Amino acid sequence: MSVDVWLSAPLAESAARAKQLLELGVDGVFTFEGAHDVFMPLTLAAGSGVDIMTNVAMAFPRSPMHLAHAAWDLQALSGGRFRLGLGSQIRTHIERRYGSAWSEPVERMRDTVLAVQAILRAWQHGDRLDYRGRFWRHTLMPPQFDPGPNPHGAPPVLVGALGPRMTAMAAEVADGLLVMPFNTERHFRERTLAAVAKGRGDSTRPFEVIVEAIVAMGDSERELFEARRAVRNLLAFYGSTPAYRPVLEVEGWADLQPELNLLSKQGRWREMAGLIDDPMVDALTVSGTPAECAALIRRRFGDSAARVCCYFPGYQVSDAAIAELVAALHS
Repeated sequence: MSVDVWLSAPLAESAARAKQLLELGVDGVFTFEGAHDVFMPLTLAAGSGVDIMTNVAMAFPRSPMHLAHAAWDLQALSGGRFRLGLGSQIRTHIERRYGSAWSEPVERMRDTVLAVQAILRAWQHGDRLDYRGRFWRHTLMPPQFDPGPNPHGAPPVLVGALGPRMTAMAAEVADGLLVMPFNTERHFRERTLAAVAKGRGDSTRPFEVIVEAIVAMGDSERELFEARRAVRNLLAFYGSTPAYRPVLEVEGWADLQPELNLLSKQGRWREMAGLIDDPMVDALTVSGTPAECAALIRRRFGDSAARVCCYFPGYQVSDAAIAELVAALHS
């Protein structure tokens, strides 16, 4: 199983950290849309030899042309090791944080993916650019703005999804699915894979499923306690969002979501984390020693995904532990 980890170093250290992770055996690194630009660290890490991926870049505030140019250049810089992962976010963030438009997220994402793919095809194969979708129109590509064929081929376009409609759409038109980290084995198997099958239908087109796991990992009892305490904060944050209620619903925890949501609006973050009990941590994360975490990842996802993104939020994990986890997943 291939392993990606979050590239979480300070920006100026991104290249050096990517090389260190490569030496630990890591196959790739990913960034997400957090406190910093999602593409900049990958630009610095592109020459390190690891695979690079946005997991995910917010699609709606950006033009497909902007996304295509960034993806094209990162594909070239990395020697063909880039994946463009796109996500929708939620309405509040798109409208109030990004100041962008929100409507019909599944159809808007479909249009964005198809538009990016059309632009990439035009550059790679010399096709006339004539994309006319519901939300995007791209019909002009003078030679001065055409980068020409990428020697490494066009980069794949993947979609991060949780709900059944977005997941099925991704399986229908994208090159792969990025399974959101707030998930359980039961939700993944009963809902995510069912939606993928629906979207794929009888298609034989190559399609990649990449899972992301929130990992609470430690070699000692103390390390594991601190890791589990840290991930509780993230789980409470995710759980407060209505979009993630279906995951809780599958496990019989649906009533927790509005309670977390109310506390979040009151800024009572510590109380929120206190509502995430041990069974929830066990179901929503991968927790244990590196060897135990590797075994859990294989059990939950190994028959459906050949690649996993490991996310260690809010606590320090040693390089030795990362190397042990990666070695176990490679074996």
